[in-house]
Amino acid sequence: MELSLQERIRERAYQIWNASGRVQGQAKQHWLAAERQVLSEMAAQLNAATALAEQKKSTPSRQSRPITNVRPQPRTLPI
Repeated sequence: MELSLQERIRERAYQIWNASGRVQGQAKQHWLAAERQVLSEMAAQLNAATALAEQKKSTPSRQSRPITNVRPQPRTLPI
């Protein structure tokens, strides 16, 4: 299940708070640091997805055989 942006930031802020020794009174700093980290991760993922889409666009598609307007003739079976 995908977390909302606010939930992701909240979880990251909690991780930062835990890692810094659970010091009280720095919630705003933890939130802002978490917000920067989450948003930068999202931007990196978006850039990677955009680059992949551009790469797929620029790669010519392979066709197994040329498209023609000629219909194949039905086969007749010997009697």
